[in-house]
Parts: sequence; C-alpha cells; structure tokens
Amino acid sequence: MSNSMLTPGVVPGRLPPSAYADNFSDIAPPLDRHEAQVAADRCYFCFDAPCMTACPTSIDIPLFIRQIATGTPEAAAKTILSQNILGGMCARVCPTETLCEEVCVREVAEGKPVEIGRLQRFATDTLMVKGGHPFIRAAATGKRVAVVGAGPAGLSAAHRLAMLGHAVTLYEGRAKAGGLNEFGIAAYKATDGFAQAEVDWLMRIGGITVVTGQRLGRELSLDGLTAGFDAVFLGIGLAGVNALRAEGEERAHVRDAVDFIAELRQARDLSALPVGREVVVIGGGMTAVDAAVQSKLLGAEHVTIVYRRDPEKMSASEYERELAASKGVRIITGAAPLRVLGADTVEGVEFAYTSEGPEGLMLTAETFRLKADQVFKAIGQSLSGVPGGLKIDHGKIAVEGAGRASVKGVWAGGDCATGGDDLTVTAVAQGRDAAMDIHAALMG
Repeated sequence: MSNSMLTPGVVPGRLPPSAYADNFSDIAPPLDRHEAQVAADRCYFCFDAPCMTACPTSIDIPLFIRQIATGTPEAAAKTILSQNILGGMCARVCPTETLCEEVCVREVAEGKPVEIGRLQRFATDTLMVKGGHPFIRAAATGKRVAVVGAGPAGLSAAHRLAMLGHAVTLYEGRAKAGGLNEFGIAAYKATDGFAQAEVDWLMRIGGITVVTGQRLGRELSLDGLTAGFDAVFLGIGLAGVNALRAEGEERAHVRDAVDFIAELRQARDLSALPVGREVVVIGGGMTAVDAAVQSKLLGAEHVTIVYRRDPEKMSASEYERELAASKGVRIITGAAPLRVLGADTVEGVEFAYTSEGPEGLMLTAETFRLKADQVFKAIGQSLSGVPGGLKIDHGKIAVEGAGRASVKGVWAGGDCATGGDDLTVTAVAQGRDAAMDIHAALMG
C-alpha cells in the first residue's frame, strides 16, 4: 500500500501511476464479431417482442439483432439510430437490466437475457468506426429552430430537426456539447472520449450551428429566442443541486457529486485529482454510485454511500449497487445526515436512523457517526434559470403531448421537463418526439 493511500485528507496521487489506466478502463469491453454472432443467435426474434415495448425509444430490437446475425451490423446500426440517434452512448449507460433485458423471453425462461445492450454497442460502434452517417438532410425548409441545451434531449431534437431540413442553432452553457453524457457519467462507462466522438458524428447531418457559453436566464432570454426563431426547444437539464439541509455542509471538502464527476471526466491526468481517504457519499441514485465507485478507483481507502430510505427505493439499479459493492463501497440505508462534523474542514458526518410510516419519513433518536475527510452530496438536482411565463409542475417545466410547454412556440424535454425518468434514453426519446411535433407545427 502506498504512503499516499494512508495519508488523511484530500490529496492527489493516492495510487501508483499505472493503476489509474487499469482502474478506469472500459467496464464492459465490446463484443468482437464472433462474440456478437453467438450473442445474436440466442435471440428468438419474437414477433410481439416485450423488449421493444420496454425500450423508451422503441427500437426494433428483434430486427437489429437479426441484422447482426445475418452479418450486416451497419444495417443494424441504422435500425437503432433511426429511433435513438445516441444509441452508442445508450448502449453503454442505459440500465438495460431493468428495461429491455429484464423482459427478454430468455431472461424469463432461463435467467440469462440476450445481451441487447452489448449487441447494440457492437452495431453502432461498427458503423461509427467506418465513419458513415446513414441519414441525409432534407431540403431546407427555411425555418429556424433554437435548441437550448446540448445534452441528450437537445442533441436528439437538433439532429432530427436538421434531418428534416430546418436550420438549428444549438445553445450550450458549458464549453462543449454533450450534457450529462460528457460531464455526468462515470469515466469507465464512456472511455476513449466516446461522448465527444458521438457528438462529432451526430453533427455530420449538417444544418446545426453550436454556440457555447450561452445559458437561459443569463446570456439568453426566452422572449428573445421566441422572437428570433420559428420554434424553441428547451433541453436545459437540472442545473441546481439540492442542499443537504444539515448543519455544517458549508465546510471544506463537502461538495456536489455532479461537480466531482464533471471534474474527473475532464481531467487529463487522473493522478492529479485529489480524493479523500475516508469518503462519504450521501444519496441513492446513479450519481451517488458513480461518485462512490470513482472515489474508490482513485484510491480512497474507505467509501460509504448513505441513503435515507430502504434499499429497494434507491433509484440506482441493483446492478449499479452490486457494482459498487464489488469495488469495496459500503452501502448504508435508512439513515439521514444531521450534521457535518469538524472545524473548518470536514472530519465526519453524524446520521440519524430513519423510519417510514403513514406520516412519511421520520428521524429516530438513534444516531451514529462516520469518519470522513471528503463528503459528496448526491441527493438530486433541481431546475434553475427558467424564466417566468413557463408553467412549472413539481419542479419541472410542465409539458403536454410531445413536449409542448405553456408558452406558444416552446417545447421542452429531458430532465428539465415533466414525464421523464432521468434516463439518457428517455431524454433522447423526448427530444426526438418533440422535434417531430415541432416539424408538424412548422409545416402545417
């Protein structure tokens, strides 16, 4: 064990230099051609396929797997991408174990589903490596559409609108496009700069102008957008981070998990990224698991996730929880933070056990403390920077039908809008469907 691993506090270089590449290598290596053939041969090609119904983007899964089985993976990729233009990333990050693969007939009968996600990655990677773009832009319509937010929903909407012949200006607050695919997903799920490679590939459709450093409510106004464009799509995500509402959360080395993940994803040298020896992550979603696992992979000695409710209510899937456990992350459920301990810098966190009854979640009198030199908050995000005039429902932009907002000429989709479930694949579907509705509205 290196001396840096034993060092308390938040320090860089806890591991030998060679360990970082190994720890952050591809968590699910791609199938080769032979492996893909064997995996595809397990599919029954169901006529009334439950996997297709379970897919938020309604990809024709039996068809694309049959196309792989018959040796035409590029055709399979087009089948996938016609429904989900970010099919490559979704193949890497989509919780297939709770969607298409969970209802696979092979899973129900044998307990081992067809590897739909890995087959989808094989097909889309094959096409992207060859550099092809299977879609052709329609003749220009003369219509201009503003898309705000270059995450999965915005990229999906922009591509479909451009393909239909509209001129799209894609505004993004950060320095590069990609949204959570670029800034918010664990590095071992999207290695070798795949998120940006996918964005670059998507842009080959043409007709999309990307403008970075532009945020709604700051550099952009909704009134200005609606006046200057024929339609507006908002895919701005959830930029605000919920507070712990616990005493002492302002102490040094208590930070938002999303910022930590973004910093890690953009780091050129992971050994230079500081991490604590005793790390506590508060939350129960995918972000909490990603922050915890990556802390462990950076060399943290003890990492604990603490979630306030029962384990079955964690939004992180069972697969993600098992992944965390396999990396040595401890998960404590049924406990909520009371206070962050320490002087100026965090030294620990005090929790109270919780109980849930007819009156909701209640704190009990029984408490415990965890030692910590770094704490990550992963308790959800909230909408921010939304101008007045847009109807808000339960903290999100209220939409009807295929993403129509309360302001005429404005659509919304993804995490910022009602009806989503905080999944990349759902955001892609909402962006695509909103684009089709915008097209119908603009073309009469």
